[in-house]
Amino acid sequence: MPKMLHTGQVMIDLVMAVDKLPQSGGDVLAQSARFEAGGGFNVMAAARRNGLPVVYLGGHGKGRFGDMAREAMTAEGIRIGLGQSTERDTGLCVALTEASAERTFISCIGAEGELTAEDLASVPAEAGDFVYVSGYSLLHGGKAQALVNWVLDLPDGIKVVFDPGPLADSPDAPLMKALLPRIDLWTSNRVEAQRFTGATDIGAALKRLVDHLPTEVLMVVRDGPQGCWISQRGDHQHVPGFKVVAVDSNGAGDAHAGVFVAGLAHGISAVEAARRANAAAALAVTRWGPATSPGAAEVDALIWKTFGA
Repeated sequence: MPKMLHTGQVMIDLVMAVDKLPQSGGDVLAQSARFEAGGGFNVMAAARRNGLPVVYLGGHGKGRFGDMAREAMTAEGIRIGLGQSTERDTGLCVALTEASAERTFISCIGAEGELTAEDLASVPAEAGDFVYVSGYSLLHGGKAQALVNWVLDLPDGIKVVFDPGPLADSPDAPLMKALLPRIDLWTSNRVEAQRFTGATDIGAALKRLVDHLPTEVLMVVRDGPQGCWISQRGDHQHVPGFKVVAVDSNGAGDAHAGVFVAGLAHGISAVEAARRANAAAALAVTRWGPATSPGAAEVDALIWKTFGA
């Protein structure tokens, strides 16, 4: 069975629910607040709950937040590939969710922002594995160059998954230009794809991404409640979403990405993997918190309820 090697950042989220964000200098009361493992943990948990072995190939720190991150990963059956940092704790992200289900993040990076060539070489990637790369990683000077160098040296039989996130917004940055030709699977939401390409709609973004990515790349672009688009070799297909009542969009994209990769690893088609990922994201937004991806049985149940197959 293939595995996922996740090279991103596991952080601790301080999740707070508010009616509406305050104006600058203002103050509001939150309806709830709690600590949760987040960041790259969300994708890994989604993949693991859907039957894909996962290794966290990233940093984690000493201290309260590092302990929380390791406890959460262990509980999900995620293998922790590296030893803990002796210098810094794991970072913190304040995640604010409004009544509209929109979320806002403020992050402070910790030990997860550092990764060396020796760290990366310590966990071997094997043929058929999926190496998951986050755009956030390209912003961290303590890991970006080593990570890109390692990815570029991976054998062709290892599939590189790239999630640009909201901050990797240009194909022209030197590290991005180096990485793009090695990507096998692009996964993002509509806004990220449009910002990255300068397109004004999702169709144009899919066409422009082709100019930056390898010929055989598989692209998945999420479109919220509408589902997602998948594209390969110029063939664009829309895969419809599922109708639900959303309460919190935090982690929905991560659920989609993790379940999609798990589907491919199990040998199903990209269309079927996208349908399963849409179902997982739909269920995730009906729950509060960052790592709310359902397991395979819940995904199956929603698909059966909706399509009867």
